[in-house]
Amino acid sequence: MALHFGRFRDPRSTEYDYISFIIVRCSGCAKAARVVPAPEDSDSAERTLFTPRRLVCRGCGLSRVWDGRLVTLSRGTTQPATDPYFGMPLWLQVETRHGWLWAYNLEHLDLIRCFVQAPLRERGPWYDAGLKMTLVARLPAWIKRSKSRDEVLRAVSRIRSSLGEA
Repeated sequence: MALHFGRFRDPRSTEYDYISFIIVRCSGCAKAARVVPAPEDSDSAERTLFTPRRLVCRGCGLSRVWDGRLVTLSRGTTQPATDPYFGMPLWLQVETRHGWLWAYNLEHLDLIRCFVQAPLRERGPWYDAGLKMTLVARLPAWIKRSKSRDEVLRAVSRIRSSLGEA
C-alpha cells in the first residue's frame, strides 16, 4: 500500500481498479458472494468496466452471468452501495452517522484505511498530466476530515470483522 512512516501517497488509482473482484450479499442466502470476471475472459490482461462478469455464491450455489447491458456505479454515501453489475448490496459496508462507508473488496478497504490513518496525505502534483480525480480525491469530505479519523477507522474495523461472519 502507499503508506510509509505516517505518510500516504495517492497511488492514483480509480474506482475501476477495484472492480475486478467485488464482495456482495447474496440475494438467495444473505451470505457473502463474489462478482468476478467470467471464466472465459480470465486470460484477458486488460480489465475494463465492461468485461463479462459472473456472480457466484458458495453458500447457496447461486450463479448468474452479467448480460453486459448496464453498469451502475454507486455514487455518494447517503444510501447503501451496490455492485455495478448485478445491483447486489456490497458486503463491505457500514452506516455511520455521516453516511455509508463502503468498499468493493479488501484492497479497496485497505486503501481507505491507509488514507484515513495517515497524518500526512500527499497527492500527485497539480500539473501532472493525466488523472486528476483519483479514488482518494473523490472520497467524501467527512471521510477526509481529521476529526472523523477515529470514527472512520472504527467503521473500517467493523467492516473487516464482518468478513468473519461470511
